[in-house]
Amino acid sequence: MTTWPDLAGRLDDGVHVLPVRVYYEDTDFTGIVYHGAYVRFFERGRSDFLRLAGIHHAQLQAGLSGRPLAFAVRSMNLDFRRPATIDDVLEVRTRLSDLKGARIVLTQEICRGEDLLVAADVMVAVITSDGKPTRLPAELASRLTGL
Repeated sequence: MTTWPDLAGRLDDGVHVLPVRVYYEDTDFTGIVYHGAYVRFFERGRSDFLRLAGIHHAQLQAGLSGRPLAFAVRSMNLDFRRPATIDDVLEVRTRLSDLKGARIVLTQEICRGEDLLVAADVMVAVITSDGKPTRLPAELASRLTGL
């Protein structure tokens, strides 16, 4: 089996960088990236940021940290600055801003080269299988803060 070490992006001084190519399906009738597609790009960035920190959604859900846990986006503030178009190669940049109890705050950017296209502040809650907020286990929290 061939492995792709860069499929989940890379960590660069605590910042996760994930390359994303814009496909036709990501665009609207004007030929620019549909605003909802950026939310999907940010989700991929957050998921792979966690993956490279050794935190996997499937393992959390299976209860490998002691009980089944999940992440739920509580709030997301987006600032659209410039459009992307088909075939652009973008970078989703994700960094941890704050981690306290059940709350994880991330800062995310989507860039084309040095141009910032979209910025996001995202608050994620750690929840139990019945939807109640809970602290992120210390071992997992240290994986995030140690990046």
